Amino acid sequence: MPMQPWFPDAKLGVFIHYGVYAVGGAAESWSFYTGEMTHEQYMKQLDGFTASRYDPDAWAELFARIGAKYAVLTTRHHDGVALWDTDHRNLDVVRDTPAGRDLVTGFVDALRARDLKIGLYYSHSDWNHPDYPSERHPGPHLVEPNAYSHAEPGKEDPEAWTRYLTYRDGQVRELVERFRPDILWFDGEWERTEEQWRMRELAELILAGNPDTILNGRMLGYGDYATPEQGAPLQAPEGPWELCLTINDSWSYRPQDRDFKSVRQLVRYFAETIGMGGNLLLGAGPREDGTIPEEQVERLEGLGAWIARHADAVYGTVAGLPAGHHYGPSTLSADRRTLYLVCFDAPRETVSVRGLRNRVLRATVLGTGTELGHHVTGGLDAVPGVTWIDAPAAADLDDQATVLAVELDGELDLYRGAGRD
Repeated sequence: MPMQPWFPDAKLGVFIHYGVYAVGGAAESWSFYTGEMTHEQYMKQLDGFTASRYDPDAWAELFARIGAKYAVLTTRHHDGVALWDTDHRNLDVVRDTPAGRDLVTGFVDALRARDLKIGLYYSHSDWNHPDYPSERHPGPHLVEPNAYSHAEPGKEDPEAWTRYLTYRDGQVRELVERFRPDILWFDGEWERTEEQWRMRELAELILAGNPDTILNGRMLGYGDYATPEQGAPLQAPEGPWELCLTINDSWSYRPQDRDFKSVRQLVRYFAETIGMGGNLLLGAGPREDGTIPEEQVERLEGLGAWIARHADAVYGTVAGLPAGHHYGPSTLSADRRTLYLVCFDAPRETVSVRGLRNRVLRATVLGTGTELGHHVTGGLDAVPGVTWIDAPAAADLDDQATVLAVELDGELDLYRGAGRD
């Protein structure tokens, strides 16, 4: 279906990994799958999950304050523990933890109250469901399979697999009908093929319930946008996309992980992503009580403050110059008449733009409004010269990244040739 128009202009979302794994600071689901802890140790975390300070209104206020336009919540990770009151039961926080209540409804209501778009994460796989390891992926595996995920060769059980898909479809239908999410963000797709997952039928189920829901690329052939993870692509994926990225090295709350990215690094990730036409979905992992760690809040707020100072270069823009025209990312206004050049380091003498056929009407520092001199050198016949923009003074530099607004005499016109023969 056509991409919903809000998505490419959203630019920033927040990805919340919240679940019982926060009790012991374990890697979400993976810690028992890979043997970091035993399955018994992992499941004991159910007894400690209280959500005692869970305040979705405070979350939503933070998301709105930093300039995010959507947020995605892990309603059920690979461990199979649902965060809502599901009628298709395996494990859920309502009946199996001291939290004792539905946590998704509050999240949805709080986001809607602030006009934020709602994303719900759901894993296709459930490593705790008795019927899940009844099938085998026929091809190579991204992750080495084990007894939680795959049947032993020759021990497949088609009837059990059908029961599992009925359970999955029932839960997804609940998410669609109860919450009408703007995004369904799927995961775990690597463990089966598109045909085994019955993706076409799942997509039809979702869109029949809410035709405006968009689906991420982990719906395999039925996704609406790409989701590269943990590393900015060097070349933008085809069509709409988002980069999902952690603030430290972990998706969920892991107090021992102190490798936090700086605000300056997050600004760089963000600028490079929107400069290639994508969104940044930035991960945060709340503690088991529902509070987001201060180190994560500080970095979210730092990125949000930079966005607020440079909103014209963020919202209502499209991908900027291709690589090689400017030494840094850039965005372009929707009318294609203003270029926004991002400079991570303090420019020395000048900032250059190559291949620009347009005449520059005006160049200013975004945020301060200071006008900068500019001139062109060189150029011959069809090959334009280099446009040089005077470097901003020290007082005009931004501590994270300085943005120059370059107003053009018409829509952006670039030379992309190889020069004179």
